[in-house]
Amino acid sequence: MTLHRTDITVRGFHLDLYGHVNNARYLEFLEEARWSMLDDRIDLADWQVRGLALTVVKISINYRRAASLGDKLEVRSALSEMRRKSATIQQRVFLKNTDTLVADADVTFVVVDVKSEKALPIEGDIAEALNVLRS
Repeated sequence: MTLHRTDITVRGFHLDLYGHVNNARYLEFLEEARWSMLDDRIDLADWQVRGLALTVVKISINYRRAASLGDKLEVRSALSEMRRKSATIQQRVFLKNTDTLVADADVTFVVVDVKSEKALPIEGDIAEALNVLRS
């Protein structure tokens, strides 16, 4: 399976006082890319019916290069690690059609039982479903 790719165009409302993408906007870019990946590979309606939710518990992000108005970005996402009760999605933001890295992030999440609000072990059908997110 290949990396999931999501295109983002930098708009004026993404910019800060200095004319480049505000650091907080990268969190939105990364979230958009994760939702796109999930929509393409997991039946989220089924998870909702089962009372399961994916909940972000940690984001580690490195800003490598400024992005500016009109830049075309490509976010590449894939599940990089699964542990007993958490998993990590590795995301890389590039200038589209280049190897120029703009930002990279590791996003750790848990699978939560909505009723109990407790993280569940990642095993069985949950692990199987999440495996489709691997690169």
